[in-house]
Amino acid sequence: MYEYISGTIAEVAPTYAVLDAGGVGYYLNISLETFSAIEHAERAKLYVHYVVREDAQLLYGFSTRVERELFRLLIGVSGVGGNTARMILSTYSPRELQNIISTGNAVLLKNVKGLGLKTAQKIIVELTGKLTALGAEADAAAPVADSGNFDEALAALVMLGFARTAAEKVLRGVLRETPSASVEELVRMSLKRL
Repeated sequence: MYEYISGTIAEVAPTYAVLDAGGVGYYLNISLETFSAIEHAERAKLYVHYVVREDAQLLYGFSTRVERELFRLLIGVSGVGGNTARMILSTYSPRELQNIISTGNAVLLKNVKGLGLKTAQKIIVELTGKLTALGAEADAAAPVADSGNFDEALAALVMLGFARTAAEKVLRGVLRETPSASVEELVRMSLKRL
């Protein structure tokens, strides 16, 4: 029904965003990946997945089409609902999730809060082979940056005591805004957001 909603960010939190589009405020459930992409922006364009249930109508918003497609594939697996899919996408970036599924690493996938080993294995079995079409899009959506700088900045943030997943999310957001930043600049800008 909705492809995307573009507008001014009226409110944003790690789990939701309210976009003001033409005087109407749309409440969208978001992942941490999307949050890190829009948290410092004034305007945003979020790709939408609309869910109608017996007891609610929900909008899920994503900063990229790849993330939305992964969400749709995840909720297509029996036993995985919208909140579980959003939790998976908050824990792992689309690229990391594709790597986990393609390598069949159910143990790593079950680290997601509320996800058991059987469900993780089921996700891997059902989605193996379905992710190849997303590969080219994911590469196009990924920020172009020196991976050495990213790895060094991430190591520095982890050594400073920040959680690896949180540091990665923030670092990716910084890289989207300033892809040519040095290691020192990446660390400094990330520290302001952590």
